[in-house]
Amino acid sequence: MKVHFIGVGKMGLPMARHLLAAGHGVTVEDPAADRLALAREAGLAVADGLALAELIVSSLPHDGALLAVGERVAEHAAKGAVWVDTSTVSPEASARAAEACARAGVPTLRCTVSGNNHMAEAAQLTVMASGPKVLHERLLPLLSCWGPTQFWLGEAEQARLMKLVVNLMIAQTSAMLAEALSLGQKGGLAWQDMWRVIGASAVASPIVKAKGVQLSQRDYTPTFTVGQMNKDIDLILGEGARLQVPLTQTAATRQLMSAAQAQGDGALDYAAIIRVVQRAAGLDTD
Repeated sequence: MKVHFIGVGKMGLPMARHLLAAGHGVTVEDPAADRLALAREAGLAVADGLALAELIVSSLPHDGALLAVGERVAEHAAKGAVWVDTSTVSPEASARAAEACARAGVPTLRCTVSGNNHMAEAAQLTVMASGPKVLHERLLPLLSCWGPTQFWLGEAEQARLMKLVVNLMIAQTSAMLAEALSLGQKGGLAWQDMWRVIGASAVASPIVKAKGVQLSQRDYTPTFTVGQMNKDIDLILGEGARLQVPLTQTAATRQLMSAAQAQGDGALDYAAIIRVVQRAAGLDTD
């Protein structure tokens, strides 16, 4: 299949590479020259292949980028082409873009993914899809290049909302760890002892275990930054307001993320809100 991939960032590049490895012809584009250089090194063809593609895939940073790409797809995609978007965006923007493409005869499958860049590299993402079911069934072999766990959730924006539900829980996990670890540290528990016990306890979810590998060494190298998480939490709070669901804990976590940015930790992993609570408790963050 001829695939044009728009957005080869930390997630998009490995996803495009997996499609190439599966035998698809893949062209890529990205506004960042360094990402295009990495794509070339990976054997991907850098070209504007949108008009020739049977399948357009995008991995984009925000609503504005999605709407701009949606306009291009609607205007330039070939007859019979399909658009698969994997971005974390608002259901409202997603619906607008999908409707514009539908009017142009280009069906859209929303395929949000759960997992970090390391999981993308290992083809271990969880793919949450919504849109035309017949389209999902047709593209399932291709989507499986990104990971073995696949869900179809409905005909419209269910995949976008499900991604926000998952990311709400991820953000809240970091807030839970921030308070728990600071409480233990202030009471005299050794940092690595806490991580060993937490990792063997009833609260040792997969994300807690994964984070523990880095955080037990106080390593905040980002898989997803504070700034990126702030964008997602704002989407979550926006949906809460639209659906009239009180998200009081999530709103408090957003304030911790804002504090992390104000304190110079915005480019660190979102778990750096642990450092915010440590500082508030008068604790050493190193």
